[in-house]
Amino acid sequence: MALKSTIFKVDLQVADMDRHYYGDHSLTIARHPSENDERMMARVLAFALFAQEGLAFGNGLSTNDEPDIWKRDLTGDVELWIDVGQPDEKLIRKASHRSKAVVVLSFGRVGEVWWSQNRGPLERLSNLRVLHLPAEAVEQLVGLVQRTMRLQCTVQDGQIWLGDTEQSVQLEVATWKQPS
Repeated sequence: MALKSTIFKVDLQVADMDRHYYGDHSLTIARHPSENDERMMARVLAFALFAQEGLAFGNGLSTNDEPDIWKRDLTGDVELWIDVGQPDEKLIRKASHRSKAVVVLSFGRVGEVWWSQNRGPLERLSNLRVLHLPAEAVEQLVGLVQRTMRLQCTVQDGQIWLGDTEQSVQLEVATWKQPS
């Protein structure tokens, strides 16, 4: 018998002063049985960093043709494709042809190895942004995990604060590649 996804509910308030975006989002996250808390919280952070009307979670781990997070326009074309972790270079190349903008949020120590192995071919993709979340930051995010979360995310001058009523984590995401 196949294992079922674990459902998490997140009420996320975003105040992104850098982008002048302010919004409340009620998220239902289906955590795949093979996904750990680190990756799930990296997905929540990615959602917060790019929060906007129409942004939604995709099937990600269970479907190669969908990202972890995406935004589609009214015709169904993909405007924003976000993958979390260390996706295969071929899938990122394919995504860059299907979407106007592609973002990879790499995290942890394996992210550095992944970037050194894939940097050459990925540097050629003009609509790709690669961000990295250090391992220490991911470990701090795991402290926020509960089945029902009420999180606030504030972004100002590149600094990120993500927290609940009891604790807050200050993060800084490194930019490894900007779109050209």
